[in-house]
Amino acid sequence: MSRTETDSLGPIEVPAQAYWGAQTQRSLTYFSIGQESMPLAVVHALALIKKAAARVNLRNGALPAELQQLIEQAADEVLAGQHDAEFPLRVWQTGSGTQSNMNVNEVIAGRANELAGQPRGGKLPVHPNDHVNCAQSSNDSFPTAMHIAALLAVREQLLPAIHELSAGIALHAERHGALLKSGRTHLMDATPISFGQELSAFVAQLGYAEDAINASLPAVCQLAQGGTAVGTGLNAPADFGVAIAAELASLSGLPLLSAANKFAALAGHEALVSLSGALKTLAVCLMKLANDLRLLGSGPRTGLAEVRLPANEPGSSIMPGKVNPTQCEALSMIACQVLGNDVTIGFAASQGQLQLNVFKPVIIYNLLQSIELLSAGCHNFQQHCIAGLEADAAKMAEHLQNSLMLVTALNPHIGYDQAAQIAKQAYQEGCTLRSAALTLGFVTAEQFDQWVRPELMLGVGPNEGEPPKNH
Repeated sequence: MSRTETDSLGPIEVPAQAYWGAQTQRSLTYFSIGQESMPLAVVHALALIKKAAARVNLRNGALPAELQQLIEQAADEVLAGQHDAEFPLRVWQTGSGTQSNMNVNEVIAGRANELAGQPRGGKLPVHPNDHVNCAQSSNDSFPTAMHIAALLAVREQLLPAIHELSAGIALHAERHGALLKSGRTHLMDATPISFGQELSAFVAQLGYAEDAINASLPAVCQLAQGGTAVGTGLNAPADFGVAIAAELASLSGLPLLSAANKFAALAGHEALVSLSGALKTLAVCLMKLANDLRLLGSGPRTGLAEVRLPANEPGSSIMPGKVNPTQCEALSMIACQVLGNDVTIGFAASQGQLQLNVFKPVIIYNLLQSIELLSAGCHNFQQHCIAGLEADAAKMAEHLQNSLMLVTALNPHIGYDQAAQIAKQAYQEGCTLRSAALTLGFVTAEQFDQWVRPELMLGVGPNEGEPPKNH
């Protein structure tokens, strides 16, 4: 069953049960590319814009109250997820996002008309362009939706997930502040640290990434809405941008503002590039976290084996009893994807020509995917890896006692060259540093025991406290 809808190109058949109209149907016909649908976060942001625009247009006298109420009711249903199936368009469409903007216009109009007692779809009494899209263009509405969708995802998903993971690591850092182990640089033995100090680095790195994300958000809060087609604001009241930004801020709870230069807001996407760069910073931090824990947990008998990672599932279809660091692997793959997404976003943002960047859908698709993956990755890693992480104090002590780099403590007393001879002889003869030092006659037994004390080689603790003592 179908019905006939029309647009400027003429009539086209639309499924009878669909709320959408002609332009959505044409997009389905001509852009059946891939499986990547326009993210619902963008769709819902567009619906929020239509709701806010209807209120502003009512106040401006551009929209009758009865039509404003119909548009707002239909938009609220979209925002509640009641019509998610009505937004099937692919990411791979027009680069301005016009087809998705019209998809939202048509669905809201189609549902509003049904609410008014008319057949589903159509243009009476609510027209998708004249009423739902009043004082707007896809060229300012779609980038505004991009910003709102990204901001909401960061606020509601990403920042809470970062806090959750950081708090989980900080708990271990505090718990293991006095657990001594060998440090490693270049993957080789280095001077001692505590396990708490080692973990404190990740808390600080996550904090740095969070700061970078927060620093990028004020620019994302500046909206293109009000610029209409090319940034001049044609067919919109002079104060429309400021008014709708205030309305959207009230509806969303976000500190939204009207962009000072609408030409830049339509033609460029530097704000989202900066946000993506901050997401890349987080991905880099998570990659190191995953890789370090994977190294520290290697073994369990032929690797470092200083930490025990949770055994969540069997690790091999052929080797019985094998358990792999799968949570670390998953987080690493997420980091790789985010790094790749950032490259895509950078390329796409660089392709704006004249008054419009026409790579908007691919920018927001990759940005939202990065936010979603990082959010889920942080949460999952905390729940299924960090929460069950265990330190192997005995293995750490064994490695520490075997480390030749404890000899560094002798540098201030006998000099670098003699300390190096001790380390070399201990390594070549397979003996302890103490034995080599006494054999070479560089120190007495009392001096060695007084000077080579790992617990005094840590400097300040992760919280600028006293050096932790050995267990």
